[in-house]
Amino acid sequence: MGVPRSRGATDELGPDEDSGGGPAGRSTDPGGRAAAIPGAPDGSRLLAALLDGMDAALCAFDAAGTVTHWNREAERVLGWSADEAVGRSGFAGWAVRRADADEVRARLMAAMDAPGRQVHEFALLRKDGGRVLVRTQSAGVRGADGKPAGVYCAFSEVHAQIDLERAIALSEALLEDASWGVVLVDVDLRPTVVNAHASRALGGSRTSLLGRPLGELVVQGVEELEAALHHVLAEGAPSAPAELWVTLRTAEGERRRCWRSGFLRLASPLAEEPVPLGVGWLFQDITAAKLAEQEADRLRFRTSQLHRAARTACECEDPMEAATSLLDFALAGFADHVLVDLVAGERLVRTAATPFDAPGPCLLVAGGSIPARYAPGHPALQSVERIGTVRTSAGAGAAASTAWAVERRWPRDAAHALCAVLRSRGRTLGVLTFLRAANRAAFERTDAAYAETVAARVAGAVDLAQVTSGAAGTP
Repeated sequence: MGVPRSRGATDELGPDEDSGGGPAGRSTDPGGRAAAIPGAPDGSRLLAALLDGMDAALCAFDAAGTVTHWNREAERVLGWSADEAVGRSGFAGWAVRRADADEVRARLMAAMDAPGRQVHEFALLRKDGGRVLVRTQSAGVRGADGKPAGVYCAFSEVHAQIDLERAIALSEALLEDASWGVVLVDVDLRPTVVNAHASRALGGSRTSLLGRPLGELVVQGVEELEAALHHVLAEGAPSAPAELWVTLRTAEGERRRCWRSGFLRLASPLAEEPVPLGVGWLFQDITAAKLAEQEADRLRFRTSQLHRAARTACECEDPMEAATSLLDFALAGFADHVLVDLVAGERLVRTAATPFDAPGPCLLVAGGSIPARYAPGHPALQSVERIGTVRTSAGAGAAASTAWAVERRWPRDAAHALCAVLRSRGRTLGVLTFLRAANRAAFERTDAAYAETVAARVAGAVDLAQVTSGAAGTP
């Protein structure tokens, strides 16, 4: 390559070959010649250290095809030491089969006159006789006069190169086209890379999300998310995905989502000891599936409760006892209180209820029914007038909720109400009121359907009680 041949990487760099002088390079003596910095390694040692420290195997040939350089990684791949390799003419008879030697030599040396790098795959011979398929990148080297002086060749085992290419392709695909969210966060738990799917899920552009604290994106659930990320940084990736419920702040308002999340601790491959670079967070939105699962579980439980209630009610001799038994089963997991108000002339009277001050069973009012002092427009009265179901909730704040409940003659902890009319044989018998405390969600449409089913069964029991009571009082 226009320089004396040496073992490993021991070419001498002449004093006139380095133009970097002055303070940044080497000092200059009074005669104008560049002087070496005292204590600094000479060019041959520096070049040898650089080549031997490379991760890729590297060899070089002069213009005649003689091996001039052979680094430590080349020795690891093929088993031939620098002492055994440097000075040989090409690869013939030692690093490649003789039958292939001419073709390999021609393809390698062709790079000396060709522009750019040439990529080839060869089957080379190891010192132990085994064969290894390598991928080479070779390029020509020019001398000081600009004429071809040799060829350098960097090579690695094909499977190692393919593994690297696959890793790069996988990372690019994950960060571009993956059908799940991918977020890379640094050790300060701030996003550094966000793929397209994750940016849509988080409600921002891929650039606007970078560097922002997670608390600016997640309104509720950020503590659980950050705790999971801290755990991964300290202990490593969990053994199974985690399901995290979060509430996001978006331009359209707050959205509650469930993400099935997996986490990977990222560490630098270049450090002697693992140095954490952050966490890779992969997630899928499973909100629809989780809501459907919850609804199925809720429906299964309520169906079971209705079945148990029916079996219990049919064993009761007193129809009103059957009605209160039905309500005890219906309350489980559905509401905190229930009130039964029956029609008596032009007004409603309280006939049965759960305790106002503590949880308990639904019991008939001691001493008989008492008038329900409801003001005009009360939800129970609206239910009777409309012959339908009415849902309502208190405003925000504990004080507002208490005042709202007291005004409507309900327990003080009530914050959500659902009134279902009691109908039997085409007649309105009264109204059934379910109440929930402020720590529970408001009643929804599916809750109204369940309440109507319960009301229909209770109405049948109440109708039977009224019929039997009237028959008993007939002379």
